[in-house]
Amino acid sequence: MTANANEAKYSDLLIVDGALSLDVGAQPNLTNTRASIAQDVKHMLMESGLVTKLLAQRSATLRSDVYTEIELLIETDTRLVPGSIELDIRTPELIAITATTYEFGQLSSEVTYVTPTS
Repeated sequence: MTANANEAKYSDLLIVDGALSLDVGAQPNLTNTRASIAQDVKHMLMESGLVTKLLAQRSATLRSDVYTEIELLIETDTRLVPGSIELDIRTPELIAITATTYEFGQLSSEVTYVTPTS
């Protein structure tokens, strides 16, 4: 399989800050390979409701359970090597995710969310 075929295999519209990214000609920008997979993982988490569970959870033990649920959900992506998913909880509002893909090596993605202030 050629590099171009691999890029076409995992290609998607680029979403930046929740909006479609457009080029100077107002055409959608595309993302492919690792970046496309990372974007899919991020959107899968946002759509799953697990990130929302973190917002409401103040117990460190129960937050840890949600992080485990997140890892297990990410492992359902068949493009990723099982057991390679790692979460790095850098701050209460940021989860950095790394994983290894079968075809493109390591990828990384970040999920940012806002914690309650009161």
